[in-house]
Amino acid sequence: MSHPPKKRLWITVLLSGLMLAACAKRAPEAQSLTYGLTLAPSGIDPHINASAELGIPLSSVYDTLVVQDPQTRAFLPSLATEWDVSPDGLTYTFKLRRDVRFHDGTPFDAQAVVANIHYITNPDHHSQKAIFMLGPLDTVEAVDEFTVVFRLKEPFAPLLDSLSQVYLGMASPEALESYGPAEYQFHQLGTGPYRFVEYIPNDRLVLERNPDYAWAPPVVNREQASVERIAFRFYEDPATRALALERGEVDVIGEVPPRDAARLEKDPAFLLYEVAIPGQPMQFFFNTQRSPTDDLKVRRALLMALDRPQIVDTLFGPYSPVANAPLSSDLLPPVDAPGLRYDPEGAAKLLDEAGWRLQGAVRRRDGAAMTLRIISPPWGSNPEAAQLMEAAWETLGIEVQVQVAPGFGPLRDLQAGGEYNLIGLNFFGTDPDLLRSFYHSQGFFNWSGLADPQVDAWLEEGARLSVDPQGRAERYRLVSARLMERAVIVPLRDYVNLVVARSDVQGLHFSAQGWFPYLIDVRLDR
Repeated sequence: MSHPPKKRLWITVLLSGLMLAACAKRAPEAQSLTYGLTLAPSGIDPHINASAELGIPLSSVYDTLVVQDPQTRAFLPSLATEWDVSPDGLTYTFKLRRDVRFHDGTPFDAQAVVANIHYITNPDHHSQKAIFMLGPLDTVEAVDEFTVVFRLKEPFAPLLDSLSQVYLGMASPEALESYGPAEYQFHQLGTGPYRFVEYIPNDRLVLERNPDYAWAPPVVNREQASVERIAFRFYEDPATRALALERGEVDVIGEVPPRDAARLEKDPAFLLYEVAIPGQPMQFFFNTQRSPTDDLKVRRALLMALDRPQIVDTLFGPYSPVANAPLSSDLLPPVDAPGLRYDPEGAAKLLDEAGWRLQGAVRRRDGAAMTLRIISPPWGSNPEAAQLMEAAWETLGIEVQVQVAPGFGPLRDLQAGGEYNLIGLNFFGTDPDLLRSFYHSQGFFNWSGLADPQVDAWLEEGARLSVDPQGRAERYRLVSARLMERAVIVPLRDYVNLVVARSDVQGLHFSAQGWFPYLIDVRLDR
């Protein structure tokens, strides 16, 4: 028997093996992305903590019952396939998907929804945001395996908006019970397109693709993520963000300073995304309970003395529209109110009428110098804006002191002390009920000290009118006009997040809230 056939067979097998090995060597490595975050939150459990920054990674770990279309603002199915609202606005019934599992294999069902809501509303857990987003919730009940009912004490129009956000994202009930509020932030388990892998405070947060994901909502374009691993790193100093991009340390980063954004925009190696953030503008509240800003004439004069368009252009260039209302222009139309137009001569006349007259270089009344104390947050160019306001008001003979709080906690402590005339703070959101926390006389963030029964009534009606969208819009228009007529705030600019990505990062787009990227759609052309 001849041997050549065996030799040819051995050679064929050898060549096949070599070809397979060569193919294996040429197989592309799993794609990974580094995303720069601009704040290192003190806690990242979205059910307990409140920062917008935590939602950038965690909106890919959690799915929500509903989602909001970024263009139309309509609410669409996600974990809930359909829902019904009773005519009185008190009962919301959700039908749930039947094919969803949490990252630990636990099935998603109505009892899981109940467990999540109970975790959030447990008073021992001290939820900073999510609990308030549920409004006047009375009970939540699983009426069968895939039907859950929310019952309210009174109508609450923002409920669907709340349920579309990561703060009310669905977490594994077994993980919530196992880890509890102290440890869960390090072991988060949702149903989303990415799994939570690692969190080292002030260093990194790491996600990996969920290979079992098969229930993508209609606001995204892919059923499965293509990027295998995403590492988030922190760049709190704005001066480091453009450098991190240029050095290749990150692929994407937000809140890039405008001058750096303008430079990078011209470089074909990068793409600039100007992402409008709905909600409150960059603003400073007047303290209406402390002299001299307890006087409406003084507040109007201070507004008139500010060239707000020039301030915005100086700090943000062409990237931010000037704000003229207590909510961004995509939520409320701008208001033409007394004091919004720059008129330094008119401002001086109003101060004279209020009894604050120039004596030498300083305005005085009854022998006391006119003094303003501004408290500024440390983020978002607020300190620079405070300095520009200081310079404008000093030209009128006003003594101005600016203090920059080193963080949100110190900012809140300084506000509680009450020793300020202006203080900066703004929150984001897609529902105008956001105003209630700030301008209702009992609002948690009523830092202006406003006590206006008519504003209270309009805000309460706006929250209840879940079945009357036009009636809601009219209430908030009235609130906006009243706030600007009473000169309660210094509105500066509608917020635009300047996000820069390397040009090989494709498919990047953002949620209705503006901050949160749909990372499932991102692909790398490398």
